[in-house]
Amino acid sequence: MTPGTTRSPHRTPILRHRIVAAVLLAVVAVVGLLALGGPASAHGFSSVVYAHVDSRDAGTVRARLGLEYDLMLVSVGTSEHDDPFYRAGQAAWDDGDFPGMRKTAEAHLESLGAYVLDRFTVTPGGRACVGELEPTVTVDMQDEVPYAEVTADFTCPDPGRTDSGHVVSSTLFPDHESYVTGTKTIVTYDVDGKQGSATLAADSPSFSTEQSAGQRFWEFFTLGAEHLLTGIDHILFLVALIAGSRRLREVVYTASAFTVAHSITFILAALGVVSPPSIVVEPLIALSIAAVAGWYLWRLWRRRSRADELAVGTEGRFALDRSGWSRLAVVFAFGLVHGLGFAGALGIHEAFSWQLLVSLLIFNVGIEAVQLAIIAIVFPPLALLRRRAHIAALWVTGAITAGVFVMGMIWFVQRLAAG
Repeated sequence: MTPGTTRSPHRTPILRHRIVAAVLLAVVAVVGLLALGGPASAHGFSSVVYAHVDSRDAGTVRARLGLEYDLMLVSVGTSEHDDPFYRAGQAAWDDGDFPGMRKTAEAHLESLGAYVLDRFTVTPGGRACVGELEPTVTVDMQDEVPYAEVTADFTCPDPGRTDSGHVVSSTLFPDHESYVTGTKTIVTYDVDGKQGSATLAADSPSFSTEQSAGQRFWEFFTLGAEHLLTGIDHILFLVALIAGSRRLREVVYTASAFTVAHSITFILAALGVVSPPSIVVEPLIALSIAAVAGWYLWRLWRRRSRADELAVGTEGRFALDRSGWSRLAVVFAFGLVHGLGFAGALGIHEAFSWQLLVSLLIFNVGIEAVQLAIIAIVFPPLALLRRRAHIAALWVTGAITAGVFVMGMIWFVQRLAAG
């Protein structure tokens, strides 16, 4: 205030209203984000089917399908009323008897074929191909889970009628069977002189080999976006990062470190360089959530009202203090772990084709888009609150990170016990 001026009697109520509005907006934003997220253990309640489709000759298409073995047992045994298949296969699965699992599947090829070929189809020119399973089944470990690989040969009518491409459809392991939810079928193909990849789900069970590059981009982009939105553990990690960031540049740096880190391990997993079991990755993700939130709570406890001060001048490197750099290193380390979690969501366990690798990078772009959207929603009201009501901002960010810390520790203990 300058000499001779008086404070407006309306300024204080207006300021209070703005502060209250900012607090409410921050709380609503966080609650809304949590409401969008699914169960924290969602990574373990879905399945991934792998399919490679190629043309053997002008009238035949071959599809090599990778199916999670125990899920295949339950689904085929129930749908095809083949209880002996389920009992014998389950006994072999319980014993880790891979030759026994393979022999059981080959002995019940008729019911296995009836289930698979009713739910995985190839259609050129509007006329369905007739499929038949080859007699040999292989079983191996993929990401700590036994998978069966079956090969289907499809004989197609009018082989010359491929102007509209081949339409590939998959409804394997649907939600209504109630054994898993959100099954994805990841397809790589080399058909009609076209190469590429696609992801199929309940809301998009088919694709054409004539699909455009834009359509392929959108499929994997939305898959990545949906994964982050339905993964409440990743969302809470990001919320803890935002709440504990003292300035916009700090949230930008930490978010960038997180992005670079999880992109590194995501790509390494896609190339088959790393493949740690989910029994290790999932507890570490939960621990990372608690650690990032706890870092800020420790700072609040030590520095009180000065918790959001930066102890660096404008000449400092990237304008970060020692605490900021330490936090950046921690975020980067945990980002590496989250990248393995993103890879695990697609069941990445071995090197794919370059076409699929490009699609997985697009999946990562979808993750980043949602991450930026979350920052845009949560950080501005917290920044406004810091400017208008410093102490209230500390209480709000402290409450948010305390809640995140508790949830992270609960999930950590749950996942350790489940392992």
